[in-house]
Amino acid sequence: MEHYKIENLSFRYPNRENKAVDNVSFTVNTGEFITLCGKSGCGKTTLLRLLKPSLAPYGDLSGKIYFNSKVISETDSKEQASQIGFVMQSCDNQIVTDKVWHELAFGLESLGYSTPEIRTRVSEMASFFGMDTWFHKKVTELSGGQKQLLNLASVMVMQPSVLILDEPTSQLDPIAAQEFLKTLEKINRELGTTVILSEHRIEDAFSISDRVIVMDDGKIVADAKPQKVGEILKSLNHDMYLALPVPMRVYGAVENDFECPITVREGRAWLERYSDNHTLNSDFVPKSKRETNINAVIEVKDAYFRYEKDLPDVIKNLNIEINRGELFAIVGGNGTGKTTALSLMSGLNVPYRGDVFINGESISKVKNLYNGILGVLPQNPQSVFVKKTVYLDLMEMLSERKIPSEEKEGMIKNISALCRIDNLLDSHPYDLSGGEQQRAALAKVLLMSPQILLLDEPTKGIDAHFKYILADIISDLKAKGITVVMVSHDIEFCAEYADRCAMFFDGNFTSVGEPREFFAGKNFYTTCANRMARTVLPKAVLADDIIRACGGKVQTITHIKPPEIILPNINKTENKKPQHKKIRPLRIVFGSILTLLFIITCIYQLLIDNPISMWIFQLISITEIAGAFICFFPQREFGAEAVLQCRDKRKLTKRTVAAALLILLAIPLTIYIGIIYLQDRKYYFISLLIILETMIPFCMIFESKRPQAREIVTISVLCAIAVAGRAAFFMLPQFKPVVALVIIGGVCFGGETGFLIGAVTGFVSNFFFGQGPWTPWQMFAFGIIGFIAGVLFQKGLLRKTKTSLCIFGAIATIIIYGGIMNPSSIIMSQDKLNFAMIKAAYISGAPFDLVHAVSTAFFLWFISEPMIDKLDRIKIKYGLIN
Repeated sequence: MEHYKIENLSFRYPNRENKAVDNVSFTVNTGEFITLCGKSGCGKTTLLRLLKPSLAPYGDLSGKIYFNSKVISETDSKEQASQIGFVMQSCDNQIVTDKVWHELAFGLESLGYSTPEIRTRVSEMASFFGMDTWFHKKVTELSGGQKQLLNLASVMVMQPSVLILDEPTSQLDPIAAQEFLKTLEKINRELGTTVILSEHRIEDAFSISDRVIVMDDGKIVADAKPQKVGEILKSLNHDMYLALPVPMRVYGAVENDFECPITVREGRAWLERYSDNHTLNSDFVPKSKRETNINAVIEVKDAYFRYEKDLPDVIKNLNIEINRGELFAIVGGNGTGKTTALSLMSGLNVPYRGDVFINGESISKVKNLYNGILGVLPQNPQSVFVKKTVYLDLMEMLSERKIPSEEKEGMIKNISALCRIDNLLDSHPYDLSGGEQQRAALAKVLLMSPQILLLDEPTKGIDAHFKYILADIISDLKAKGITVVMVSHDIEFCAEYADRCAMFFDGNFTSVGEPREFFAGKNFYTTCANRMARTVLPKAVLADDIIRACGGKVQTITHIKPPEIILPNINKTENKKPQHKKIRPLRIVFGSILTLLFIITCIYQLLIDNPISMWIFQLISITEIAGAFICFFPQREFGAEAVLQCRDKRKLTKRTVAAALLILLAIPLTIYIGIIYLQDRKYYFISLLIILETMIPFCMIFESKRPQAREIVTISVLCAIAVAGRAAFFMLPQFKPVVALVIIGGVCFGGETGFLIGAVTGFVSNFFFGQGPWTPWQMFAFGIIGFIAGVLFQKGLLRKTKTSLCIFGAIATIIIYGGIMNPSSIIMSQDKLNFAMIKAAYISGAPFDLVHAVSTAFFLWFISEPMIDKLDRIKIKYGLIN
């Protein structure tokens, strides 16, 4: 029976020319274990996410995906959630609760299972995974391997028929990775669960796979049993051949008639059989070309470190000297202190005893440590990205260098070609795959031209082909006298390219040595080649060693020179500081007139005593100075270009017109009925009615489609931020960011959504400030501002500039919010109204309205651009409502 059937599937991300998935077709049968592999950026993650609709990216999709013989888009969302399990690459990104037991129960609670059923399933799954000893622990106390195992168990407790995993072992040490894959095999063999695994570390995955699918540039280049895939890749001379398990690569390089081995056990049996029939060359170890340099650039002496005073030491009596121009590799299990040791060498953490020396000087005394001395690539590459595009992030590293712009662009051109990111320069760093992010982060660090380079898991998420390129990069750096310190779980890479390797355990180095002597004889922290050949060739550490000993042909790696790169014009202009438009003479004339009128109005205010007149003239003076500011300081419109282009159609939809009638008629009528017939005592009931009436135009947005969780979550987050913002500034009367956030919501997502954000914020925030008859009034006042902002932006009357938004925000706060809330206080407290009461309400409320208007403009000035840029990017990336 087929679980999945994919027919001519193609997918392209917004604003990308090339397809991420290109005309892919294959089937997945019940109970199969399929490994999906390929170079970074080849489309693996995109393809896997398309197999689970709730995680599917937004873009141009064609072709068909069938799940259990039904089109997957027609499958019930509850069935998708329970039947299709997904484990992500980062173990921390998928954990949502604080305790292990609660994480296991969370999915079942969300699906609505009864408490007895949840208890039964959780206990059963905890026993199956051997989680008894850490069942009640906090998730923060778990190791990386335990966290990923918890993610797997949290998915399996829902009893899915298909399990999809996106590089789940990329952040695990070799032992934890092997244990995780053994658990996957157990799930597949004993429970019959179909497994689709994406993996760069395929040595262990091949042996448990029924089929292997290899992707390249969005296409499938091989789909067969593991042995057959090796033959296909070799015949194609494909780069992915270098990623095959060592036994398969050795088999392919040596002429023989035996069966192709996959596992270490099979490889050892093959080598013993081959050695019985052939004479092995004992002189297989090449002469070392490494030069010894005893000039230490990093010295750690008697260092101790702990993260908190009452916690145990993480680093214990650490002593090491690292020489100039060497690659020093640190290996060890998760949680042993490797990254912490690297943080001491980088100066990010300071030992409470002992010291760290850089070039003989205490690190605490080194000035401008990160200005050409140290460069650090952290374990999470996303932490180094701060700009909208990869190009801008690279240019940011050169911003303080006093060199011509042409030279800067040349440096970026060279580094992007070197790190193979030349086609990613106009992409947002967070939109890249894990391997692409790693390469972009490496390029950014290399632009610093450091003397010492500290790399934390630099090979994480990158393919085998780029590892050879990375090795060339490090080799060139070493030739220039640059020292590289690397923390890694990639044993094969360390064994082949490091000058010295060190085992880190329990806060200290337990052994240090050259790779061959370091890895020879170890059981777990050693290479696959050493485990395979130790009975016949105990000194063999690399696959090439076995190939030479067997008289085979060692494959040489040839790198193609990167093509000339033309940098995107849009990025070149974005790199420069925003250029304001040239002020035209007519603007100067109007600005001067408005400035003069502002001065005259201010003088006239000093001569009048009437409070009403003074309030009116204050409003006029604010309008005049705002107009003068716009004339003298024209600003560029921010936000994503693709979203700005969507405003070409200025007509309001029938849905928006209907929503306007509903909002302007039904909601005021509801408030009126509450006042007249319910004597303002049923304000909870009236508030809920307003929310329901607000939901009607919002739900009309989805007349042609079902709302997605990501759309509801985005709007909910905006409401939560507005409520939290109002509560955070409780000590400052009227100085609140609510109106600013409601305006941003209306501009980004339309008037209907703007009204919903305003109404919900007014209702929920009053749980903290106190509910009362004023709640419906506040809900309407906040909501109508968001609706008008969305309509004016759609019509082109309100623009995404700081000045335009601030002026609209200030005026809307005074006229709309103040115009509604000031008389509401009289209407709620008096049965008979007269003009004098309304007048007094406006006069007494004027100072508060001015403070509220200033605060709205203040918050819009500082938060509008980053928030709108972020929301517009989210809209484009996920195809959210407009």
